[in-house]
Amino acid sequence: MSSEKPLPFIYQFAAGAVAGVSEILVMYPLDVVKTRVQLQPATAKGPDAYNGMIDCFRKIVKNEGFGRLYRGIEAPILMEAPKRATKFAANDAWGKFYRDLFGMSKMNQSLSILTGATAGATEAFVVVPFELVKIRLQDRASAGKYSGMVDAVTKIVKSEGPLALYNGLESTMWRHIFWNAGYFGCIFQVRELLPKADNKTTQMGYDLISGATGGTVGTILNTPLDVVKSRIQNSPKIAGVVPKYNWAFPAIGTVMKEEGFGALYKGFIPKVLRLGPGGGILLVVFTGVMDFFRKMKAEA
Repeated sequence: MSSEKPLPFIYQFAAGAVAGVSEILVMYPLDVVKTRVQLQPATAKGPDAYNGMIDCFRKIVKNEGFGRLYRGIEAPILMEAPKRATKFAANDAWGKFYRDLFGMSKMNQSLSILTGATAGATEAFVVVPFELVKIRLQDRASAGKYSGMVDAVTKIVKSEGPLALYNGLESTMWRHIFWNAGYFGCIFQVRELLPKADNKTTQMGYDLISGATGGTVGTILNTPLDVVKSRIQNSPKIAGVVPKYNWAFPAIGTVMKEEGFGALYKGFIPKVLRLGPGGGILLVVFTGVMDFFRKMKAEA
């Protein structure tokens, strides 16, 4: 995300991996809470039902133990290097492509939104299998079905076929298109509005502000797609049975009809608490690591 000349892909890959793993280690429990709230049916009642983010967090720790908040983290950690590298590298590559296509010497907000959306679609192809395994492991109903990531992959492929790992690709693409468009579009606009930074500390603060703003706006835009993506990926493929949730926008219509518009923002609070600050952490760490690599390369 630096305005300086981009470094080779391997540096972006490494910086993306460090940034992604840093963010996920801090924020992952909120992702578990978000998924549990999204998957809970509107008819859920009784002492085990979740009445919100704090209640969900409390009940997971009380009934299942603190370690459950990190269940399924193997898949996202393995996903972080290719996912974050793809996010930032694809954003740079598509930015150059669109600047050349439209004959523009530098980015503007419209190009930043278009570039972010295209990078999001690219990123979706990398993350879908990891996301599906993560969702299955996070769901309370699956707690006794899978012993871990490898067991989940093995059982899903055996019972549903290898293509089941790409269940929810279309909804994942829309989720990432909306989030990346909001994220990178806001980063560009906020950086334009802020005064020029005169030192590294100020620049880090600006990156935290712009990344957190981008993460928040991206979350507002993509939460309905995230809700239906979770439900699509948590629905096992059964031969001869048409799943209730299959395609993104028809699934949004089904949720609205059966549960109301508010259901499309289930899990929004833990999601925005993760991806708002998480977007800032991601940008700060990525930019810092890239600056470190530039300095190291210049001194070599």
